[in-house]
Amino acid sequence: MSLRCVSLFSGTGGMDLGLSRAGFDVVFASDLDERCAESHKANELSDNFYLGSVDDLPGAQLDVFRPGDIDLLAGGPPCPPYSKSRFYRQNMPRGIDDPIGDATLNGYLRVLDHLRPRAFLFENVPGFSYKKHAAALDKLEALADTYGYRTTWQVINAADYGVPQKRERFFMVGLRSPQEFKFPAPTHSGTGTPGLLPWATAGEAIDDLDTEEAAHDKGHFAGGQHHSLLCEVPPGDNYLYFTEKRGHPDPKFEWRSRYWSFLLKLDPDRPSWTIQARRSNNMGPFHWRNRILRIEEVKRLQTFPDDWVLAGTIEQQWRQVGNAVPPLLAQAVGTAIAEQL
Repeated sequence: MSLRCVSLFSGTGGMDLGLSRAGFDVVFASDLDERCAESHKANELSDNFYLGSVDDLPGAQLDVFRPGDIDLLAGGPPCPPYSKSRFYRQNMPRGIDDPIGDATLNGYLRVLDHLRPRAFLFENVPGFSYKKHAAALDKLEALADTYGYRTTWQVINAADYGVPQKRERFFMVGLRSPQEFKFPAPTHSGTGTPGLLPWATAGEAIDDLDTEEAAHDKGHFAGGQHHSLLCEVPPGDNYLYFTEKRGHPDPKFEWRSRYWSFLLKLDPDRPSWTIQARRSNNMGPFHWRNRILRIEEVKRLQTFPDDWVLAGTIEQQWRQVGNAVPPLLAQAVGTAIAEQL
């Protein structure tokens, strides 16, 4: 018999796909983005999808479940309030001082209180664990404890679990039992650790998609006015290549004067850098052939199946994939939860 899961902030379904592969039946999923709802439904992840805000939950949609009916509540509230970029935007509130950050965290906790599942899985950016956001983390831990959960959290690098991308994410797992959840041991390593596989590389993931047509696709022109500079950036490097500190004979930029992802280029022999939620012509990572990645390639780097359906424009599809938890990472964490339940 499958374990039953309720999914919040489901997006296109990266977390849900991984949990399904780990043995969970997603009996309810929800998101307020129409394109995400279309994608989620098209990929048949759940027969019960609610298009709407977490502010509306719990409600009639979840009243059919009694406390204890659900094995796992999973979800990752929107991450911008806790992101690294928010540290550089002093005019915007951070963490639960941001109305969205506060409302979505409270929504997750309301549903947790209502369902009282056997376990919960909370996901976010690494910044959720920063001292600056202690109020949010403390609130989550304190209320989870009040509801009877023993919690543990960890910042995980997706590359350590076979994802061809260096992508760090914050995960908290709570169990309604005396035992403390044990995160799965890494299966891959970037340092040649004995007994572990080497990190999967971007080249291994997408090289077969690098067709002649893709290489000359004008719709994926990268770099804008800086395209010629992008062509000079070595694979795996970024705009810092053109700084005096790095010894460039004709510096073009000051040290740390741009976002780190500016003119960032993939190295086919290493994992991808983190795939962002916004498609840009100057913010990477870009293909080592000096072009914007194609949606088919972004799906591969996030470990989605090639036949994964994405609704909307290219920008909307990119946002869905960029915001997702890599299914392979979700499967690794989900399998550990299933085994420990």
